[in-house]
Amino acid sequence: MSTPFPFTALVGQDDLRLALLLNAVSPAVGGVLVRGEKGTAKSTAVRALSALMPTLDVVSGCRFSCDPGSPDPGCPDGPHEPGAFETRAARMVELPVGASEDRLVGALDIERALSEGVKAFEPGLLADAHRGILYVDEVNLLHDHLVDLLLDAAAMGASYVEREGVSVRHAARFLLVGTMNPEEGELRPQLLDRFGLTVEVAASREPDQRVEVVRRRLAYDDDPAAFAARWAEEEAAVRARIVAARELLPSVRLGDGALRQIAATCAAFEVDGMRADIVMARTATALAAWAGRTDVLAEDVRQAALLALPHRRRRNPFDAPGLDEDKLDETLEEFGGSDDDDPDPDPGPDGPGGGGGQPEPDDAPQGGDDTAARPEAGEGGQPQPTGAGEQSAVRASEPFRTKVLSVPGIGEGAAGRRSRARTEHGRTTGARRPRGALTKLHLAATVQAAAPHQRARGRSGPGLVVRRDDLRQATREGREGNLVLFVVDASGSMAARQRMSAVKGAVLSLLLDAYQRRDKVGLVTFRGTEADVALPPTSSVDAAAARLETLPTGGRTPLAAGLLRAHDVLRVERLRDPARRPLVVLVTDGRATGGPEPVALAGRAARLFAADGVASVVVDCESGPVRLGLAGQLAGELGGTAVTLDELRADSIAGLVKDVQRRAA
Repeated sequence: MSTPFPFTALVGQDDLRLALLLNAVSPAVGGVLVRGEKGTAKSTAVRALSALMPTLDVVSGCRFSCDPGSPDPGCPDGPHEPGAFETRAARMVELPVGASEDRLVGALDIERALSEGVKAFEPGLLADAHRGILYVDEVNLLHDHLVDLLLDAAAMGASYVEREGVSVRHAARFLLVGTMNPEEGELRPQLLDRFGLTVEVAASREPDQRVEVVRRRLAYDDDPAAFAARWAEEEAAVRARIVAARELLPSVRLGDGALRQIAATCAAFEVDGMRADIVMARTATALAAWAGRTDVLAEDVRQAALLALPHRRRRNPFDAPGLDEDKLDETLEEFGGSDDDDPDPDPGPDGPGGGGGQPEPDDAPQGGDDTAARPEAGEGGQPQPTGAGEQSAVRASEPFRTKVLSVPGIGEGAAGRRSRARTEHGRTTGARRPRGALTKLHLAATVQAAAPHQRARGRSGPGLVVRRDDLRQATREGREGNLVLFVVDASGSMAARQRMSAVKGAVLSLLLDAYQRRDKVGLVTFRGTEADVALPPTSSVDAAAARLETLPTGGRTPLAAGLLRAHDVLRVERLRDPARRPLVVLVTDGRATGGPEPVALAGRAARLFAADGVASVVVDCESGPVRLGLAGQLAGELGGTAVTLDELRADSIAGLVKDVQRRAA
């Protein structure tokens, strides 16, 4: 077993360390979501925490880590008799993004269940994580069906496994910790709300602090055991402080004054529901216990708000998480009534006011895997200098709700909410022989396959004699996420400010729809003499919105270059992710200028998409009393459908993307 990087050797990132420690003190806080750029040691900090968690007493031989003091009466390994127990370290279980449902919740031996009536259950990761830490790296990339299972377990504190009438339940209470890079996409709101606290991390820009990060990391890589030994005393001190804070926690008093501040703060920031109030109360209590106090102070409430509210006040995926600290201070001051007249409460070991319960400060930033600097301002889609024939970027108009644009046919791509697909989840449409391990039993088809052979197999009792060849896998139909590639005309013919604002508003609306339907998105723009990939295909729709917001306009209309660049993007993405089907959304007035025979060249480029069977929609941006209908002609070349900006809002948009083969018939 490798030696983890010591938690106390991490430098800087006080909010991250504090949030993790508060959950170690009080798991009821609800876990931590760590958001930040790559190379900021998010994973290192989480793995380091596991070494500080207090040890557990578990029932000997129980695969579900039952507490010997109060064993789960429904434990599949129970009932447990009083007596033997063992002490071990709390587990940290990692959930891979690509894990199967059976790996997460466990699996039943279907053949034994049918033929013998035996619940032969193999526990999954939720059982392993009970009373420990469940860590999900890149949690924003987790498949929807796994997110649903996590939500259920987090809400009920138990995991349920159902297989055609055979049911197993076991306790599953764990500290949920997730890390993510926002550039790769946002979390579903339901899962986001399940994380008690959230912190934003970034690499330090101070040279001295970065030097310390590198120095510690190199020392650890040279000799992990020796490096850990140097920090053993500090690790033991923090571990002892966690134990002491846990023992003090039941004695901490959350007075009416602090409760009023919590309620007023949540109301002032208009967070949804009551979970924020409860999480803030638990966090403030844990902060007081961590500081060695039995009273919750205003400083604790303030720190709790900074950790518990930013991710709960977002209204759409383009809102940056954060909190107006001036507004927070005004609210706390307005509702800062005290429960007693003691002007100088016990300051605790952290000094007067408890300092918000911060961990010991350091002079250097977070240590860990590697610390990579972000691109400097101006890179990656930032506004280009305004030159001749070019207009500066305009703001998008207000987004609106769009109807579904779908890819025809039935795919087999990643689970999502846009187009029809054969998936592991959805309505049952038939049965087939399993390829590999059986995951979804089709009971009727299995019984039908086994029934003719019962006499030959010597059946003599009530049980059905089932063999492996009889088992049938259910085939299901659900929805998939697609690659929605936006190809946006930013030429001079689109440059009227009011017009471009409406175009950006339409694309922004479609981006919101793509976020809700779990699509990947990409953005190609063309103007002047060339086309640019403003955003390669990604799950981060907010990154696409940022590129769109800063898009300037002007110059000629190299329509063919835009189409050819989009075709090249799809070719490369098809190699990376062949199962994900594309939908091209071309936003243009249909004009083509620049170079020899621009219209004919654009038509030939468009026919490449039709030949590949790529579904497409042309959003016609032509305006004015005289319309040439060029976008409609282009849609015909693409084998797709044209829709005006006005129609994009209307009910008539339903079913715009039809089977591309039908147009050719």
